[in-house]
Amino acid sequence: MTSIPAHTLNDGTRLPAVGLGTWPMDDTEAERAVAGALELGYRLLDTAANYRNETGVGRAVARAGVAREEIVVTTKLPGRHHGYEETLASFEESRGRLGLDYVDLYLIHWPLPRVDRYVDSWRAMIKLREEGLVRSIGVSNFTAEHIERLEKETGVLPSVNQIELHPLLPQEELRAFHAGKGIVTESWSPLGRGSDLLRDPAIARVAEAHGVTPGQAVLRWHVQLGALPVPKSASPERQRHNLDVLGFELTPDEMRAVAGRAHRRLGGDPETHEEF
Repeated sequence: MTSIPAHTLNDGTRLPAVGLGTWPMDDTEAERAVAGALELGYRLLDTAANYRNETGVGRAVARAGVAREEIVVTTKLPGRHHGYEETLASFEESRGRLGLDYVDLYLIHWPLPRVDRYVDSWRAMIKLREEGLVRSIGVSNFTAEHIERLEKETGVLPSVNQIELHPLLPQEELRAFHAGKGIVTESWSPLGRGSDLLRDPAIARVAEAHGVTPGQAVLRWHVQLGALPVPKSASPERQRHNLDVLGFELTPDEMRAVAGRAHRRLGGDPETHEEF
């Protein structure tokens, strides 16, 4: 079993340096994938109400031969439940599906600026943390401006911002903003899902130099940036590879080679994307 180092969050809790994403698995696939991942040594799990697999993730956690306090379970608030009371009710629905007494990390999935209720949701999440129902609270797909507004209106910064981050979208400015605020950057779609990133010859050369796969080279790039990747995989072999990125180090030139390509977003723009 692999031993994974951890990031200490601004609230004092800790997050393993690599996690397991579960979108777009259904409950059955998620239960099987999470159970296998926990056996391999994964301790950070990422789900969301909108993934519709919280029940499967919860079942795997319940039957794992791993102490609950060692497992970090993340879920996310859907857009249709933005608002103070709506967030409290939505959290209870998620907690019920997961079958957990508490959730380790709760994120606002998208900011939905047009709806303009994310600050109300944030106040509810602060309450959930104060009550001990959530250990850490954070956001996903938020811009620096969205986060500054949370801080200005509530005095509480997120512990985490989970963003689209991969060599096609390195997010230098946002990562620097996070670092200045003590916010951990989590990477969704860390391997550039749906792109030809892993077939890039420059990445292949970096991977070959270390005797690893292109995916491992890219995940190592994330780790060395100080970001926390949560790659999705249902395959035990790929899960093992995705976790095995801590035993080698990329040189500065290799880091530049991995990210040396035209930058583009593969997912939604946080200023306009709406997902309910």
